[in-house]
Amino acid sequence: MGVDLDQEPAYPDLLYVDSLLGPATVNTMPEPTLRAFEDHGTLKRTVDADPDGAAAALSRLADAGVDMLDVEQTLEDEGVNSFSKSFDELLQSLTDKAATF
Repeated sequence: MGVDLDQEPAYPDLLYVDSLLGPATVNTMPEPTLRAFEDHGTLKRTVDADPDGAAAALSRLADAGVDMLDVEQTLEDEGVNSFSKSFDELLQSLTDKAATF
């Protein structure tokens, strides 16, 4: 469901970082993205900079038949699964290392 930025070079590398900065937000990112943000990111509040534009965009999505509750749930499920997989891989790596001692 997510956009693979490696496969879609038209998207800026910091699309999901620069546009989502604000209070009460959390953004996890791989180290290369963090380094890119340090290099050329924009540190300013953006997530709620245009509430009227956001409301209009959500309205257009609804008019097009996009169920945002389903989108939100899908993104949450995918995110949790991704973190769970990474955590399981970390635990396995630690278990493997501990077994060598």
